[in-house]
Amino acid sequence: MINENSSKPMLRILRMRQLRECLGLSTSTIYDRLNPMSPRYDRNFPKPIKLGASAVGWIEEDVCRWIDFRIAESRNAGSVNSSGVDL
Repeated sequence: MINENSSKPMLRILRMRQLRECLGLSTSTIYDRLNPMSPRYDRNFPKPIKLGASAVGWIEEDVCRWIDFRIAESRNAGSVNSSGVDL
């Protein structure tokens, strides 16, 4: 989406409800992905930004990049045969 007054793309902030819908993950799983002490921690997971005293959001572009990364990682994992040799 491009702002009519400039060529800079408009950033969209996703709140938790929108992020859950987009990713199909629960709130607790999302926070686990952000917590280095969790076994589900993912250092590549998009970091939230502070919107106010108790409000956070995620930049949609960062979320889309993470999804693309996960897709690529998943497809690359499937390209190794049973002997461990890349196909």
